[in-house]
Amino acid sequence: MSNIVAIVGRPNVGKSTFFNRLIQRREAIVDAVSGVTRDRHYGKSDWNGKEFSLIDTGGYVLGSDDVFEAEIDKQVELAIDEADAIIFMVDVESGVTGMDEDVAKLLRKVNKPVFLVINKVDNGKRAEDAVEFYSLGLGEYYTIASINGSGTGELLDALVEALPEKEEVEEETLPRFAVVGRPNAGKSSFINALIGEDRYIVTDIAGTTRDSIDTKYNRFGFEFNLVDTAGIRRKSKVKEDLEFYSVMRSVRAIEHSDVCLLVLDATRGFDGQVQNIFWLAERNRKGIVVLVNKWDLVEKDHKSMKDFEKTIRKQMEPFTDVPIVFISALTKQRIFKAIETAVEVYKNRTKKIKTSQLNDVLLPIIENYPPPAYKAKFVKIKYIMQLPTPQPQFAFFCNLPQYVKDAYKRFLENKLREHFDFNGVPISVYMRKK
Repeated sequence: MSNIVAIVGRPNVGKSTFFNRLIQRREAIVDAVSGVTRDRHYGKSDWNGKEFSLIDTGGYVLGSDDVFEAEIDKQVELAIDEADAIIFMVDVESGVTGMDEDVAKLLRKVNKPVFLVINKVDNGKRAEDAVEFYSLGLGEYYTIASINGSGTGELLDALVEALPEKEEVEEETLPRFAVVGRPNAGKSSFINALIGEDRYIVTDIAGTTRDSIDTKYNRFGFEFNLVDTAGIRRKSKVKEDLEFYSVMRSVRAIEHSDVCLLVLDATRGFDGQVQNIFWLAERNRKGIVVLVNKWDLVEKDHKSMKDFEKTIRKQMEPFTDVPIVFISALTKQRIFKAIETAVEVYKNRTKKIKTSQLNDVLLPIIENYPPPAYKAKFVKIKYIMQLPTPQPQFAFFCNLPQYVKDAYKRFLENKLREHFDFNGVPISVYMRKK
């Protein structure tokens, strides 16, 4: 499980520019996901072979001093609580502000690596001006210019060196199914209905689950660990932002799961926050099952389910090969169908295709539909194999891998899905030099 690094600071210091530059320059990054509240972003990065999740806490709501202080207390303390390291970004152009001092006051109490990063330092004069930030009491600082990437390498070298080593998780024989979703979607109610007892706190108030809890499930021939990841802990000095906190908790839970059961409220639909968590799971290459809960509350006719599913798949594009199950945790409608589907997705994710079978099926298709020629050069794919990874990854060996475009890779992925059933599972396709 990778570390979490949070970027904090006041508005307009360049946090999002730094975040975007970082994820664009890392080959291992899958992409960023924009949050729906205050322009937050979530992504994965790696530097020198060390992977970590990156969270940009976004801008704060501007208004009175009281409103701003509330936002600092809320978001920075939440980030501090969940992150393994914190990047505190300030702006050399405006110098030390009262807002910076408020954040620094919180960070001085933290027993975690804190990196003071001074942005917009793109010449010698500004490098001299940066000295005043010693007054924040956070020790040494790093100067960067996020607009052009200057100084980023030195910062990331220090960051990955300071990140705590994650203990290797012992290989578990039981798969882990994480129940994720936005607050008050019915995650705990679903688990209670499934295990037949009120193991969890269930109310109509969003965020009543105190922490992520594992339950070993062993009924009707299924055995796995079930995790409720609502994960909203009441902390005495934290004014909670439930959506922000639920996503931060979901980052850890998703990374340490095999299949994510994404529970959404049918009365709210596949909204921005649900999409945010969906793409977190997809970019972590986890199996996904979408559970449309509270289906009993929706007025419907004979076409409602089909139309609802069509709308969801449109918002999932391009990854639409995902099972969608309509359930009601209250009436227990289709809850066991949801588990059967999750088990099938887990089997798909751990499926291994014989090399001979891959080549026998796909090489004739590739021969009939080869990659388009590029600059009068023809790409010839000679050999295919599945890589020995926890999730499905395939290497296509050819003479000119650099000329194979994303559109053709999607064609290959679609053929893999068509012939080998990877429903609910992200697939990675790599072109390699033969």
